[in-house]
Amino acid sequence: MSVRRSLRLLVSASAIVLGGCALFAAPPPPTPARAPRPNYDLVASIRAAGAREQSIIDVTPLRDPAVATLQEGARADERAGRYPAAAAKLDQALRLSPESPDLLQDRAEIAVRMRDFPLAEKLAQQSWSLGPRLGPLCARNWQTVVEMRLQADDRAGAASARKWMQTCHKAGVNRY
Repeated sequence: MSVRRSLRLLVSASAIVLGGCALFAAPPPPTPARAPRPNYDLVASIRAAGAREQSIIDVTPLRDPAVATLQEGARADERAGRYPAAAAKLDQALRLSPESPDLLQDRAEIAVRMRDFPLAEKLAQQSWSLGPRLGPLCARNWQTVVEMRLQADDRAGAASARKWMQTCHKAGVNRY
């Protein structure tokens, strides 16, 4: 038998043995299942957080009548399910009052309705940075971040945002 032929037989036998080993190898471990995304009304959850916040501080800004009209029109559009129209009205109001924390949060909630989660989180954080950082608006800001982190499957980020939401509460002074 020639050396070449012996070498071919050795390579062929090795391939057969290695191929057979693959048949008996353990299957790969299953990939962990992702946690299901929340399937409730995210905006209702956000607004409920603001409604639950019974802080002694609740800042309500004075509103330009033109901005108030646009804001009310956006609310009507939202109730009717016309989210792009609501977004357009709030964008117009923000051009008139660009640093209005409540308008920014309203626009964040419409972004949630439109499933633009990165924009919603960005607007909520911007609202918080410009706002009073206390009271119902603060709670809505942080609940928005909580919901967006849950949508991104970021449990640690959601937990962190929940801790920040606790800073929104300012208890009243006990009077006897």
